[in-house]
Amino acid sequence: MAENAEQQAGTAGEGGRPDGRVDGRPDGRTPERLPERRVDDVATLKALADPLRLAILGALGSARSQPGPGGGSLTAKELAAALAEPQTKLYRHIKQLEKAGLIRVAGTRLVSGIVESRYAVAHDSVRLSSEIFSAGSPARSEAHDAMLAAVDRVRGDFHAKAASGRLDPSAPRDGSAGPPSLFAHSELRISQDRLVRLRSRLAEVFDELFTEVRNGPQEEAEDAVDVTVLTLLYGVRPERPARADSHPATDS
Repeated sequence: MAENAEQQAGTAGEGGRPDGRVDGRPDGRTPERLPERRVDDVATLKALADPLRLAILGALGSARSQPGPGGGSLTAKELAAALAEPQTKLYRHIKQLEKAGLIRVAGTRLVSGIVESRYAVAHDSVRLSSEIFSAGSPARSEAHDAMLAAVDRVRGDFHAKAASGRLDPSAPRDGSAGPPSLFAHSELRISQDRLVRLRSRLAEVFDELFTEVRNGPQEEAEDAVDVTVLTLLYGVRPERPARADSHPATDS
């Protein structure tokens, strides 16, 4: 079968039906999204470890605020337009996200004899389980790859938005001349207790923000803007000093 997300009506496999519906609910829709997905398996981590797949998830997440009958979902064609990517390039990534349960088919319709699917996020949020980062976890490497894919995604998006003139890091912090930005990169030496407090304060800020966004009404103000946040804070254990009796042997 061709590697794409849309199929000829009536073909066998993957739920195609002559009436244009797919297996599941009678209207071709899958159940509504769940509140949160905690990821602790290698397969899902591999699905997340790609900047383009993260971009697809981001576009579908932003679509939740769209009005109208198709609000909250996008077709492959609409995703391609939103991401400025060839539509054929997205099919494999869409399938992988759907297989991992990160996105769902929100509806289908017949378009010139082809079943066109609308896709939506399967969960309000995705959270990586802390256990997968432990030293003995078989998924530790894949967990790191998923994190670094997010870094790469933000890097690419920042470059594209800045080049297009839609992002101006020099804008005043009061928002008087466009959406303000914040950038900080530091390497500090602080006590572990202070690091714990810092981590807790940052987590509280973002937990509050994400809860408000998920549970509150979508922003409808004329000056509402899309915001990207990437938080990466980590402490590094000090290197262990070499033992006095561990000097390398020398030939005599």
